[in-house]
Amino acid sequence: MAAYTWFLTGASRGIGLETTRQLLQSASNTVFATCRSPATALDLSALASSAGKLHIVQLDVADETSIKKGTAEVLKILDGGPLDYVINNAAINRGADLAFNFSPTDLSDTITSNVIGPALVSRYLLPAIEKSSRKVIVNMTSGLASIGKNLGPKSTSYSISKTAVNMLTYKQARERPDLIPFVIDPGWVKTKMGGAGAILEPHQSVTGILKVITSATPTNAGKFYGYMGNEIPW
Repeated sequence: MAAYTWFLTGASRGIGLETTRQLLQSASNTVFATCRSPATALDLSALASSAGKLHIVQLDVADETSIKKGTAEVLKILDGGPLDYVINNAAINRGADLAFNFSPTDLSDTITSNVIGPALVSRYLLPAIEKSSRKVIVNMTSGLASIGKNLGPKSTSYSISKTAVNMLTYKQARERPDLIPFVIDPGWVKTKMGGAGAILEPHQSVTGILKVITSATPTNAGKFYGYMGNEIPW
């Protein structure tokens, strides 16, 4: 079985934690799992005894200095080796704001975490991504990013940020046709961000997401998918 290296942000809870858990079930996977506070990420630390190899790295996607330090640590551990899969999962959602009633600070913070963070993570990890035979970059998005789905006025700042990360991903794919960057909507998942009304268990979403990611080819680059592999309108 081929051995693969994985990197993901926001690994201490929710979709990120479940993704790490599922990946580490295979001894062929090495996972670089990042979070803002490794010292308090007890659920993540508990996965160290899994079959796969786990490296927990401190990284805050809202802070470029932290991104530089965390990605440098990953490159050092890889020691010239490849990074096969990058999953930019970490994101914030400041709530159900509206187009005529949002906080400029909330919008700015959301753009910083949800768009600039993923862009910089992929930029700083590029030397290792380029050495891979896979070269997959997944930016997690949301159905709320789709104008075509016509989901109404809710969650304006979050929706704007996710539409922006979709465009970032499209631009990455067009700039670098040798890479496979694409976006995935994980669905409405029962996490802290998803809230009480969510319908999907994390393991259901992540099982689908990982099938899409591991089967990705260059034809997927620059496209928008659901967790079951269905293409979503822009």
